[in-house]
Amino acid sequence: MKIKDFMITDIISITKDKTIKQLLETLVKNKIGGVPVVDDQNHLIGMISDGDVIRCLQPKGRTVYDMFTVVLVSQEEDLSQKIKYSINNKVDTIMNKRHTHTVHPDDNLEEALTILSKYHFKKIPVVDENSKVVGVISRGDIIRSITAKILSTKNGENS
Repeated sequence: MKIKDFMITDIISITKDKTIKQLLETLVKNKIGGVPVVDDQNHLIGMISDGDVIRCLQPKGRTVYDMFTVVLVSQEEDLSQKIKYSINNKVDTIMNKRHTHTVHPDDNLEEALTILSKYHFKKIPVVDENSKVVGVISRGDIIRSITAKILSTKNGENS
């Protein structure tokens, strides 16, 4: 089985110059948990997920640092404060650039399964030989496809 048999080709992506607010609007509108971050030519430059947004918006607690009798205290912030000053930050400030794993359409499905299970990703960008995003493959896509094939086989045997 090949990646191209399971991947979604109707790609929703975002560019690094969009704000976190615009990203959130995209995620909510399309009911998805993450998107590839691409340049103007649709080349992959990173991935961003709802988990990245949550980590970005997590308020910092009050912390006391004691450096040999000099005591520094960082103020506690609440969620509304954190959202207020973070929401207009650019996507590239929180996107994952370093650990972006990709697959190609002609790779075996096992390649995606290995990446999804080893790194606990929800989705992986599918790129062509020029690093252009041509699709995404997610855990849900694989499970739905396998389930559909199992059910169709099972129903075919019972007929």
